[in-house]
Amino acid sequence: MSKGQRAGNGPMAIEVEKGKSYYWCACGRSKKQPFCDGSHTSPLNDEGTKFTPFAYKAEETKKMFFCACKQTNNQPFCDGSHNK
Repeated sequence: MSKGQRAGNGPMAIEVEKGKSYYWCACGRSKKQPFCDGSHTSPLNDEGTKFTPFAYKAEETKKMFFCACKQTNNQPFCDGSHNK
């Protein structure tokens, strides 16, 4: 699977609310990082495919660390890939 373009170089700490859904930007083009603003819909990326946001529903209210570099293998969360 293709990885999105880097939107940052470290995790983004977000206080999530139990039961609320969050849509993580996978393409890296969103202006509302780390979340999707629909920027993936146009234009097509270099591989000729479209990215779609990753839906995450919070199981509890707490701080979570969302990936900003878009290279994670643990979507939507940071796995340290920005250090590689």
